[in-house]
Amino acid sequence: MYNSLTRMQNVFGFFTTVAFVVAALIAASDFTAPRTPSATIKPTNVQVVKGRPHYYSTKKEEYAIIKFSLDADFSSLFTWNTKQLFVYVTAEWPAPPSGADSMNQTNKAVIWDTIITSPSADHLANIGPIALKKLRKSAAGKSIDPSRGKLSLKNQKPKYQITHPTGKIAETDDVTLHVNYNVQPWVGVLTWNQDFDFGRWKKLGGGISSAFELPAFKSKKKDGEEKKKSEKVKL
Repeated sequence: MYNSLTRMQNVFGFFTTVAFVVAALIAASDFTAPRTPSATIKPTNVQVVKGRPHYYSTKKEEYAIIKFSLDADFSSLFTWNTKQLFVYVTAEWPAPPSGADSMNQTNKAVIWDTIITSPSADHLANIGPIALKKLRKSAAGKSIDPSRGKLSLKNQKPKYQITHPTGKIAETDDVTLHVNYNVQPWVGVLTWNQDFDFGRWKKLGGGISSAFELPAFKSKKKDGEEKKKSEKVKL
């Protein structure tokens, strides 16, 4: 009644239907797992210097270097369907009422990021062979390792500097640090940190530092003059 090609098509269609239903159930199971992420962040050292922030920069400009301390607990974001977790810290400040960036409501720049893999995705970690071996050994026999979601960083150096199209960033007011995350599942949609509670998923607790000001830029000439003045005062 049916030739071999028709039978193969029917089997393949049935297989893809079953696979889609299973994938949908796996993705929906994430909503049953509670999420209660929390984080505390504060700046520890803020500097504004002038130079070439990147090796490919063609001119010297002001850029900010912000060191920070971070304590975060993202362990509840790791389930059997979690592939990896992308965590990043941004510096944000409001745009001035008038100026080159007056059309932007908020300026935002990433200063640090990291990727935390689940034990089943350790082969995707971008680390050396020795570190990868230690990582796999620590998660031996575990399908889920929530301890990986706990971060404790003290006086952490930023990976990226903050610049501005105008080339000037010193004495910027109301700068805050924000902790952000992105959950990447094996099956399902990507989810970012949320601003409101959604069922068993709670919004990020904390994760925003107190507002601070970027210091003024001091040139080497000014520093030299200040040193000479201080030496004269001592004499």
